[in-house]
Amino acid sequence: MSGDRYLDPSLGARLARPSDPSPIDDLSEREREVLRLLALGYTNQEAASRLIVGVRTVESHRANVMAKLRVDTRAAMVQVALRAGLLDEDRA
Repeated sequence: MSGDRYLDPSLGARLARPSDPSPIDDLSEREREVLRLLALGYTNQEAASRLIVGVRTVESHRANVMAKLRVDTRAAMVQVALRAGLLDEDRA
């Protein structure tokens, strides 16, 4: 037209939309901590002791984490934690 640049409003809305949220974002802080400890190789008992909760509480959090992340193995859980940066040394 007069040399100005124009952007279609629907395209602008798609460009401005934030990137897809991480599956980790759906986890509570306690669920993230349980995920991190289990991914680091702690047993349910060791994680419970470290968090000062019962083993069944850790098992419940682990089940919730697996459901929210849509994974069915511990290895898949570790992979998600690794990608999310939960296993960085400075967090240990």
